Amino acid sequence: MPDPRPPLVLASASPRRLDLLARLGIAPDRVIATDIDETPFRGEVPRPHAARLALAKAEAAAAEAPAAIVLAADTVVGVGRRILPKATTADEARACLDLLSGRRHRVTTAVILALPDGRRLRRVVESAVTFQRLTGQQVADYLAGGEWQGKAGGYAIQGRAEAFIRFLSGSHSNVVGLPLFETAQLLRGIGWLTP
Repeated sequence: MPDPRPPLVLASASPRRLDLLARLGIAPDRVIATDIDETPFRGEVPRPHAARLALAKAEAAAAEAPAAIVLAADTVVGVGRRILPKATTADEARACLDLLSGRRHRVTTAVILALPDGRRLRRVVESAVTFQRLTGQQVADYLAGGEWQGKAGGYAIQGRAEAFIRFLSGSHSNVVGLPLFETAQLLRGIGWLTP
């Protein structure tokens, strides 16, 4: 019997988001890796930045799959008003880790559902994370492992960096890249996911 639900598209090439959706028993019908400019606007702070990028990803994927429900998300690591980059070089990752060492920071993920009828549903989730004070050797060893590549704030909580975290308030899956409780709520709210 065919599935009566509209197809679900994940607007992300992130293997972490696919893994997280699998925890909900969800395998998207299609993955569309969107290519948007993620440069923060001048003066933009983490929460609106994450929301803007998630919406841009949702709109780009919805243009390619107008009959589908599109799930898009963007995760931002912020220290105060400052947005940390998705590290592309070891020097960038080192600068992020040096800044995060011994400090509290916030991880914000915006989740957008773009529906075929034009509605856009949104949740923005924040988690507070505190790193231990990192030694130079810890940073060097972490950088040598390479898991920082392309990660917001230069670290992956689902990897070796979890050992650096002495405090976390909020959703762990949010820090990985997709808050599962809120994502499930959105999908249940439209009847796509059963309770």
